[in-house]
Amino acid sequence: MTLPLGFVVAFDRHTRVVDGGRALLGGFPTRLLKLTPRARRLFTGRVLVVRDAAGALLADRLLETGMAHPVVGSLPAPVDPRYTVVVPVRDRPRQLDRLLRSIGPGRPVIVVDDASRESAAVAAVAARHGARLVVLVANVGPAGARNAGLRLVSTPYVVFADSDIVLDPDTVPTLLRHFADPRVAMAVPRITGLSAPATTWIERYENSRSSLDLGAHPAPVRPGTPVSWASSACVVARVDALGEGFDAGMRVGEDVDLCWRLVAAGRRVRYEPAVRAAHEHRVRLGDWLRRKAFYGTGAQPLAERHPESVAPVVFAPWSTALAAALLAGRRWSAPTAAAVLGVVTVRIARKLDGTEHPYRLAVRLTGNGTLATLSQTSALLTRHWWPLTAVGCVLSGRLRRATAVAALADIALEYRRDQATLDPLRYGVARRLDDLAYGSGVWFAALRARSGAALRPRVTR
Repeated sequence: MTLPLGFVVAFDRHTRVVDGGRALLGGFPTRLLKLTPRARRLFTGRVLVVRDAAGALLADRLLETGMAHPVVGSLPAPVDPRYTVVVPVRDRPRQLDRLLRSIGPGRPVIVVDDASRESAAVAAVAARHGARLVVLVANVGPAGARNAGLRLVSTPYVVFADSDIVLDPDTVPTLLRHFADPRVAMAVPRITGLSAPATTWIERYENSRSSLDLGAHPAPVRPGTPVSWASSACVVARVDALGEGFDAGMRVGEDVDLCWRLVAAGRRVRYEPAVRAAHEHRVRLGDWLRRKAFYGTGAQPLAERHPESVAPVVFAPWSTALAAALLAGRRWSAPTAAAVLGVVTVRIARKLDGTEHPYRLAVRLTGNGTLATLSQTSALLTRHWWPLTAVGCVLSGRLRRATAVAALADIALEYRRDQATLDPLRYGVARRLDDLAYGSGVWFAALRARSGAALRPRVTR
């Protein structure tokens, strides 16, 4: 499957052109890609337009490494752009009505009633909008409900949309353009909060820090990368790429599992933040905490199905040594950390031998790796391992200081990054509650399964 002529890609914002255009540095994990003179002539600035087989091969390599992304506005619509919308729903007739109004008339829609208690109200809404209604006599969960709808789809593409979603008119047409890449099996938009004014401080936090919002930058969705999963709250997919669809045995994490199975099969999943789907966030503290904990319980079934992809943190050997030295809080910690960073910088510079400024590039890469290590260590202390951290803080003053620094630094950095409309104090409280609830869900599921698979850090080269 090769990219078609006219396909356009542009460099990721972190991809650097080095050595006067003779090489590219970027992707995830970071790598150096040397370009032949012929390859260099294929670029116009930071953009590559596929004009021949060589261009298609290079563009595909850039997409695969995460060094570049499709310029979705320049891609053609599919030859056959027909799609069916599948909506799994249990009760929530008001939200269902709002979603179907946003879809508009003339589109085939299948509403799958997953054993609603308000089945008559759901049926009335579906009938009012001309949607096909499928009623399940037993509650099977969102994965099973989506599969029930998928089996009835006869169009080339399917849109899965949860009932608490509102679709913009250009969301689906834009996402369909990603399928100009024959390897793309699924494309997802950015999930944001509804535009209505937030009614609670929890909703204001969610509007800036939702678990479903994957950020402002396009990305491939792959395990172990900055965008490692995508929510099924709104998805556009090739029907023939989905097979049997979601794992009906999963009540949570079924969207992550599907993404990872598609990637393992050699397909691509694209995250496209240029278009959005609005989500009705939870506004009450209790509901919100339960949902966060519920998300956390998904780590264990994912660890059972994808043991190589689930870990609270992923460290290189040098990252492990750096984190251990800093957490020790001894006199020798700073010199040891400095020595580790020095060795790493030299090793990276040797791998970049042949570039014009290997040590300058190595210092930059080591700095990026250090920030990632500190961020992951902070998450380990305050989110994934917080029960162990709490016990450790009772016994160790050093750990108390390290945890306090990690928690406050995390709030300061994320508050600025999220551009939150909430004051820093309530944002910080919500941030810590978010971590405590999610971590509680991870531990609950791990203890119930008597398995630590979802809690074990992974060390990899």
